[in-house]
Amino acid sequence: MSIPTTHPFAFDPAYGMTLEELLAVKPPEEPDGFDAFWQERYRKALTVDPQPALSRSELNHADWHVLDLVYLSTGAFKIGGWLLLPRAGQVRRGLVVGHGYGGRVRPDFDLPVTETALLFPCCRGLSLSAYPLISENPSWHVLHDIDSRDKYIIGGCVEDIWLAVSTLVVLYPWLSGHIGYSGISFGGGVGAMAIPYDPRIDRGHLALPSFGHQPLRLKLPSVGSAEGVQEYRAKHGDVLSTLSFYDAATAARRIKVPMLTAVALFDPAVAPPCQFAVANAIPKFNEIFILDAGHFDYSGSAAQEAALRDKIGQLFRVS
Repeated sequence: MSIPTTHPFAFDPAYGMTLEELLAVKPPEEPDGFDAFWQERYRKALTVDPQPALSRSELNHADWHVLDLVYLSTGAFKIGGWLLLPRAGQVRRGLVVGHGYGGRVRPDFDLPVTETALLFPCCRGLSLSAYPLISENPSWHVLHDIDSRDKYIIGGCVEDIWLAVSTLVVLYPWLSGHIGYSGISFGGGVGAMAIPYDPRIDRGHLALPSFGHQPLRLKLPSVGSAEGVQEYRAKHGDVLSTLSFYDAATAARRIKVPMLTAVALFDPAVAPPCQFAVANAIPKFNEIFILDAGHFDYSGSAAQEAALRDKIGQLFRVS
């Protein structure tokens, strides 16, 4: 283990917690109506025709056909992204790949998968799905409509993932029930909320998942989007009435498909106790992969990332 000991932060991104203590973190108390809230959103999302539009991309790759993609999400929001199709073999599996709060400028060509259609959506307000009235700055994006449980932007982002799945099913109907999800940080948290309510998703990988254990997230010193929410709460008071319905750890308790969750012992952006709350909540079929640090360069990161990559390939392999 090589947890960083030198860093520029005014707080300890390991929060003084041991691995044993982190593995004991449980989800927070959940609000009444949590399932009904998400089940109704999913029901409405399924009524949306994504109307995917594909065009040839300027990007090229030896192993993948690269297509630019636009589809419709809830509220008629246009979502931009990319679709990668394998040059070799058939399309036998689908994979929706989320992104961090920095957005995405291009697809990831190095995922260890074959015979898989890869869909890389940009969630609403970010990157190819930018919108004038929504800030792309994570500290502001995360506050968009935070005073409204039903309008909060994170809910729309979860729906963008469901509509990405719908897009794959429209293009390749035989993939329903054979579609995975992989997301990091922001995409990890959104994925934890999307997976349990969408039976078309049959497995998932969450790395450094955000939005876990919102009461802790509001208290533990952090940088990035968590800090933005903390500053907003200091000025405006209660936000848990909204955020308790957007808790990735609470949602993760409902996940019933095979999962690989990568969590860090040191992370200035997504506090490790919040990450572990998500990983610990998944009731079964979950492998927890421990990283020394997240959102921070550290010695040994290449070896750990290579080992994690191998496990990702095993999870999403075509059988």
